Amino acid sequence: RGLGDVYKRQVLLHGSTVATNAILEGKGASVALVTNRGFEDVLEIGRQDRPQLYALVGHRPPPLVPRESRLGISGRLGPQGEELEALDAHELGALADRLDRTGAASIAVCLLHAYANGAHEERVADALRTLERPISVSSRLLPEYREFERTSTTVVNAYVAPLMSRYLERLEAESGAAAIAVMGSNGGTVAVERAVREPAQTVLSGPAGGVVGALAWARRSGYENILTFDMGGTSTDVSLCPGHPLRTREFAIAGRPVALPVLDIHTVGAGGGSIARVDPGGALRVGPESAGASPGPICYGRGGSEVTVTDAHVWLGRIPTDAFLGGEGGLDRAAVAGPMNALAEALACTPEQAAEGVLAVADAAMERALRVISVERGYDPAGFALVAFGGAGALHAAELSERLGCERALIPPDPGLLSAYGILTAPVTREVSRSILRSHHEPDTKAVLDESLRSLSDQARNALLAEGADPGAVAVELQIDARYRGQSFELRVPAAPDREDWVEAFHRAHAARYGYRRDDAPVEAVTARATASAPGPEVVPPHIPASLGPPPSTPCSVVHRGETLPSRAVWRRDLRTGDRLVGPALVLDSSATTWVPPQGSMWVDAQGVLLLAAVSAESEATSLEGVRIPPSTPCGRGLSS
Repeated sequence: RGLGDVYKRQVLLHGSTVATNAILEGKGASVALVTNRGFEDVLEIGRQDRPQLYALVGHRPPPLVPRESRLGISGRLGPQGEELEALDAHELGALADRLDRTGAASIAVCLLHAYANGAHEERVADALRTLERPISVSSRLLPEYREFERTSTTVVNAYVAPLMSRYLERLEAESGAAAIAVMGSNGGTVAVERAVREPAQTVLSGPAGGVVGALAWARRSGYENILTFDMGGTSTDVSLCPGHPLRTREFAIAGRPVALPVLDIHTVGAGGGSIARVDPGGALRVGPESAGASPGPICYGRGGSEVTVTDAHVWLGRIPTDAFLGGEGGLDRAAVAGPMNALAEALACTPEQAAEGVLAVADAAMERALRVISVERGYDPAGFALVAFGGAGALHAAELSERLGCERALIPPDPGLLSAYGILTAPVTREVSRSILRSHHEPDTKAVLDESLRSLSDQARNALLAEGADPGAVAVELQIDARYRGQSFELRVPAAPDREDWVEAFHRAHAARYGYRRDDAPVEAVTARATASAPGPEVVPPHIPASLGPPPSTPCSVVHRGETLPSRAVWRRDLRTGDRLVGPALVLDSSATTWVPPQGSMWVDAQGVLLLAAVSAESEATSLEGVRIPPSTPCGRGLSS
């Protein structure tokens, strides 16, 4: 809808972890940094914080640019963009040869106060064009103050630029698509040309798609306030959406700040492949080490030898061995017996208790992550629905929603594919910003802000129009990053003319986040922002017919709290609108299995979303209308614990 003629042709919407993996694995390109003379060590000096607070000798990741590849040049700008010292023309003429001798495959340019005036950086970039290498310029990528974060972001962009350029150029050449859009970290897609220039915009490409997709399905089911819970094989990503995705600039990957706007996603090392072990103190630990895709969990039969979260589910009967991948694959429960018995022996308990302990430890880690993004930020989870997805999310959703006090847990259709669905429905976005650094008490602040926001709005809108967006579908959101004078970090508040005054909006936001407000304190506008967006393709979910009776089911047995309970397994493809189950029960699907624990209940809404509630079967039977499967009916699929 929003991209005019673009979606009338064949378009490929793509999420990528190429940039993410390159940073995490240290496999990016060699980078040279051009900065002001005397400021070559900003990357190493950083913020002087201590990541390992109690370590006698702390450690930091090595800088992405070695000392010999950081080149200082003359020239200096002031904080208002005024020229204090001119660039040296002779030095600029020799700069390309100096950089060529470093052997760097990519170049980052970051000069002091370039956020206020990018002229010096543009002259440097122009002098280096003959090198025919990717050049990342801070004033184009991140025209915002804070020298360390701006430098780090520009270097990270340069570090992954050659790799992403090759990858996306090959994708363009071989995909056959008329147009390609790449999922950005801020929850919107960007044109492939911009992704080539600014690959750092994609460092959270996959997880961002999950948040967008989760919110889209939740809204269809009537829920605006949600906690997203994406549990995959190695990690779990969680995010809070109080009616809309939250964004942040306080983001780092592998210890390196990337100050571009990203969805506020918190990650913990707990996934289906997380390995369980007993530490030297005798305590059970789960993760962050993972069995990965190869060899993977023991039950996959690919040579795994250490018990994982997935193995615990299989051992307890919560993942039927003959229902893997929609019934097309099988799992080897017998192979889990030896390692599970060894783990149980180390813990002095039964294998079933060991397996439930693995799940309990994993649940505790994920519960902490969900509380970090909700309770620790002033939000009560009781007012939110938990949207669970990823390959393993639906197995843990019921217990986590109960422990958090969430209103409901929602399992969208194809939960293992939800990130891809989010990329499909994500809007096309372009966000631009400019540092202001003015107090609201200053007489010209309003005029400066109005002019900056108007200019940024036009810049963001024109960028989308240049990419083929329909002018009538483009919307622009204006925001200001504000703080009390003397504070180090900001809160983002709306700045639209039809909304409340941005100063009052900041007071309210500060009170909500920190519990107090200071009406007599000067409020500083630090950064002005404009985000233009156009809606992505409209996706209409299939109609789910109404239930005509209980769905077909098969018997199984599941271990819960030390007891082997008769249960039943139903295929999700057989469920209809209005179908209801009371636990214990399993809902089987090709991309994920949903666990309905005893005393829990599940029903299907008109959108095909499964809604889980931690209520008793008796209460569910009397309070809900429609088809219900009595808990006394034998059910299962021939599994034993």
